[in-house]
Amino acid sequence: MNRTEIIAHLQIALSAVLNRDIPELPEDARLFDELGLDSTSVIELLMALEDTINLEVDPDELEPEIFQTVGSLTDYIEAGFVSAAAV
Repeated sequence: MNRTEIIAHLQIALSAVLNRDIPELPEDARLFDELGLDSTSVIELLMALEDTINLEVDPDELEPEIFQTVGSLTDYIEAGFVSAAAV
């Protein structure tokens, strides 16, 4: 899965979790400050991504930096797919 596909899935999942349309999702958009995520919606977002793209989340790997921007979350997801493909 490439970055564009990951961001498209993020956009759909964020729209569902936040209950509003997100017409565009730039990589520098701040998840908490600009999009309005909170700790509960982060959990909902991760669960939605687990269901839609089979993302496997290791809670021990989750650092606050992952959730700074759309780009940082995309990096985390992309790395997960690269390491899963290498196994």
